[in-house]
Amino acid sequence: MTIPEQDPRDAEAAEPTAPVVSEATNRPGISRRGLIGWALGSGVAGLAVGAGGAAAVAATGVLSGSAAADQYAFEGAHQAGITTRVQDHLHFASFDMMPRASREDLISLLQDWSYAASRLAKGLDVSASGAVGGAPDAPPDDTGEAQGLTAAGLTITFGLGPSLFTAEGDRFGVAERRPSVLAELPAFVGDALDAAYTGGDLCIQACADDPQVAVHAVRNLSRIAFGRARLRWSQLGFGRTSRTSADQQTPRNLFGYKDGTANILADDAKALAEHVWVGEQDEPAWMSGGSYLVARRIAMLVETWDRLRLAEQDRTIGRAKGSGAPLSGGGEMTEPVFSGHAIDEHSHVRLAHPTVNEGIRILRRGYNYVDGNNDLGRLDAGLFFLSYQRSPEQFVTLQKRLSTDLMSEYVRHVGSGIWAIPAGVKPGSFVGAELFA
Repeated sequence: MTIPEQDPRDAEAAEPTAPVVSEATNRPGISRRGLIGWALGSGVAGLAVGAGGAAAVAATGVLSGSAAADQYAFEGAHQAGITTRVQDHLHFASFDMMPRASREDLISLLQDWSYAASRLAKGLDVSASGAVGGAPDAPPDDTGEAQGLTAAGLTITFGLGPSLFTAEGDRFGVAERRPSVLAELPAFVGDALDAAYTGGDLCIQACADDPQVAVHAVRNLSRIAFGRARLRWSQLGFGRTSRTSADQQTPRNLFGYKDGTANILADDAKALAEHVWVGEQDEPAWMSGGSYLVARRIAMLVETWDRLRLAEQDRTIGRAKGSGAPLSGGGEMTEPVFSGHAIDEHSHVRLAHPTVNEGIRILRRGYNYVDGNNDLGRLDAGLFFLSYQRSPEQFVTLQKRLSTDLMSEYVRHVGSGIWAIPAGVKPGSFVGAELFA
């Protein structure tokens, strides 16, 4: 990766435009409420860390003149971090609005988050004062651990949970605008959900090629939220388990198998329009150009898996561990053949394949995780599954089909969440602005 000759923090031309306020007084930069969050929000920041050309931009998300895809545009037709080339590290965070937070608080938070995210995506501090400017007798605006680092391909994606639309008394004034498909996921066979990793009014997905850059983003956005929203849970991820670019090699999950071979790629506009992006004819209109995100924390019983014979591992997955080829023959990219007996009818590959699921496809963007060990002395490890789809029904259909998956003996779904992902941010606006129009 080429390091820019000039630190972007010193270039005033890189200063992003502050978001326009739709239901409050116009103001540059972060709102007064957000500045208070910087001054008082160090406790929230600690929780976040401890818990765990226009056409070219629209097509690729890469900022003009950026160093080898080191920067992705925050603004665009769709939010970055969906079809963006999958980065190596993740920090995902779920938030709840504070009990007394109002509609104005929600709007101002999304505005402040959008302004800060537009700076962070450029490798800048969250405000012009940064980590070393401002008054010496007050906490700095930026926590500073990303000083000297590049943007590292950072993308920040924001989502709105179903609980936001069903808040008591409709205190955010959005109940009538809730997408009919946005509802808590049904219970699935084998679920063992832990409330500590489930749900949330809002979510932030920060992906980067440097883990410190991703953590820095969530930490500072958490500080900005102080007084309006609080962290519910978060998850660190490493080692992508999918690809969104044809030139990326298919990665391997913690079971040692290639994962995401048949994933939807960023250059497949037809598949994206059919399976990922909410269409103009879909309801509600404010979600046009957006998507729906499902997150599942899937614990993998790696010690049990590691004692399986190789042949049984291959039968469970339906692919050869070494080459990634389907057991029906060919290479990794060869379409599997299910008419014979080479691939077990309950293998993961068969049950997840579009040909047995009404043609349904989803865009996967998951990561591995290892969070130390559990109380049995075994690795607390698994897959943090992330999928984007035009409707949550796509995921529900697939997950129900996987109820007889041979792999279910070796995994447990312990966390879950669903969020509406609004369309991309227009210059001078903020994420989710169409919801409040």
